[in-house]
Amino acid sequence: MPKVSSVVVPYAAYLRVYEPLAAFPAPERDHWARYARRTDLPSYQDELRRSLADLLPTPPVPVPVHESADAFVLEADGVVCVCPWRTRLRSWQALEKLAEDFPEPVLDALLPPVLRRQAAQDYGRWLERNPDARPWIRTATWQVPINWFVLVSDAEREYDKGGGDPGSAAPVLRYRTPMVQARRRVARGLRALREAVDEGPLIDGLVDVGRWLEEFHPRSVVELDYGGLVHALPAGALEDDHSAADVAEGIEALRRGDGAAAGAAYGRLVERWRAVRDRRSAN
Repeated sequence: MPKVSSVVVPYAAYLRVYEPLAAFPAPERDHWARYARRTDLPSYQDELRRSLADLLPTPPVPVPVHESADAFVLEADGVVCVCPWRTRLRSWQALEKLAEDFPEPVLDALLPPVLRRQAAQDYGRWLERNPDARPWIRTATWQVPINWFVLVSDAEREYDKGGGDPGSAAPVLRYRTPMVQARRRVARGLRALREAVDEGPLIDGLVDVGRWLEEFHPRSVVELDYGGLVHALPAGALEDDHSAADVAEGIEALRRGDGAAAGAAYGRLVERWRAVRDRRSAN
């Protein structure tokens, strides 16, 4: 059996916010400034492998004992920006969501009730001390939520097909956009949706992600990364994937009152992601 460190871990996509160093208080800012100068910065797969390693012991460790001191780093227009992992906080939040995704008998088999109760108590005490805490990273498994595509433009799409042999780098498909653009697109999208349709999951999801974005520095960078989902999409599908363009076209059609065009754009989106949904069901 391969070691956890050698396995490519699917099938999650990520929405990340990279904040400029100036957004952090002095002690933390100094830490991230030193961290950003490292030459061995970890990847998203490294982050996921470390979290999975905690689930291998018996009993598993659903939430790390200590918060991660790692982050993703990028430079935007000469400004160093970081996206802290905050693995402990995200683990607590993921545990809360598990109850929505699995029936209780399955959940008990995955994580014993005593572990979940202890984690919930620890999280409650931690929140009392950190009431304004929020993650810099959102994760979605087996999909990219439609409301995430609202934040980005097809012109911001970055695609790298990787190498052609098993030892080469995996494909990369991502979008990066300035925070001000992401917020503007959320506002425009919400106006169009609310004028065209009743309240529903798409509007609720867009309101939620919009509130989350408001928590960050205005000079931040927003990244939508397909992450491990590149391994769940059929060969050749990534290169032709322009889901953000379809979502933008659908919203623009709603703004014009063209229901047929909006339906056609949504149909293309659904058809493109059908293969991923089928693979999820097979697993």
